[in-house]
Parts: sequence; structure tokens; C-alpha cells
Amino acid sequence: MLNRYARAAVTRILTPVAKLLNRLGISPDVVTILGTIGVCVGALVFFPRGQLLVGVLVITAFVFSDTIDGVMARLLGRTSKWGAFLDSTLDRIGDAAIFSGLAIWFFQGGDDRVMASLAMACLVLGSVVSYARARAEGLGMTASVGIAERADRLVAALVTTGLVGLGLPEVVLKVVLAVLAVASVVTILQRVLFVRQQCIADDAASTPATS
Repeated sequence: MLNRYARAAVTRILTPVAKLLNRLGISPDVVTILGTIGVCVGALVFFPRGQLLVGVLVITAFVFSDTIDGVMARLLGRTSKWGAFLDSTLDRIGDAAIFSGLAIWFFQGGDDRVMASLAMACLVLGSVVSYARARAEGLGMTASVGIAERADRLVAALVTTGLVGLGLPEVVLKVVLAVLAVASVVTILQRVLFVRQQCIADDAASTPATS
């Protein structure tokens, strides 16, 4: 949802940054890699220490590289399959770092196994959501449907985690993670059914008519 409604506005805001980086001769791939490293540092260094707000601020500073690198590539006229592959692969690493960092904290210092388990559930289910789309596109179909796309999950998790770092009761984050886990399951089912409909339509179209 956020991916559809907010991406255009964010792109407009970040375009001047992308132009500056292009003028400096920085490669979009470098921005992608550095952005992922920054997200992983924020999630795996600060979250396990219980420094949730600091972790969110560091992650936020780097997470927009996911948009900036694409804008840079388009401005340079250098969009490629390699860039798309690298971006998608590193996105999964960043997502894994965020939810793993939360799980580590709540398994250890945070001492809340339910919260840790919900974070791991969001990690696993989020990966399946992304895989379903990637697999469908690899088969020549589409699966960009669902109530909980990547941007929705990240914004909800990061905003709530940051607020918990500011003093919001942890139970709010527990509820949000539970809702994200359920929403991810629903999204997986939506994508499976959407791909199934396309398969049925393809099969019907390829079946020769009988007289």
C-alpha cells in the first residue's frame, strides 16, 4: 500500500540527492551496498543492546538508499537486471537483520520470548511474501498484490520500535508484530491465489477448442 502511494513523493524528495551522488561519480551499486551495511549495523549492533531508538535512527538514515539507487540508475539510463537483482537480494538481507536484531534483544536482554518469536515469525513470513512474488515473476506471471508489502511491514515495525525506544509500552510492539505476522500470512495466501488464477487462465488459453 505504502509502496504504491508514497514512492512517487519519496522519489521526488530524493531526486536531488541522487543527482548529487551521480555528479560525484558514485555508482548506484555502491549506494545499494552501503545502504544495506548501514541497515545491518543499525539492526545488529544497536537492537541487541536494547538501544531501539538509536537503531531505528541509524536504519532510517540508510534505508532510503533502496530508493536513491534506483533513481540514480534511471537518471543515468543504466537500469539493468543486475541492479534489480542486487537490490532485491540486499533488501532481503536488510529485512532479515532488522527482525533478527529485535529477536536477539527480546530473547536475551529484553527477556520476552513471545516478542522474540513474533519477530522471527515476521522475518520468515516476510521472506515467503517476497519469494512468492519473485517466483511468480520468474515464471512469467505477477504477484504484486497483498495487504502487507515490504514497505508496509518495515514502516510499521520501525516506527513502533522507535516509539518503544522513546518509552511507549512494549505491548504495543507485540501487538504490531502479531498483526504483521497475520497480515503476512494473508498476503501469502493472496499471492498464491492470484498466481493460481493466472495459471488457470493460461491453461484454459492453451487448451485447444473441441468441436
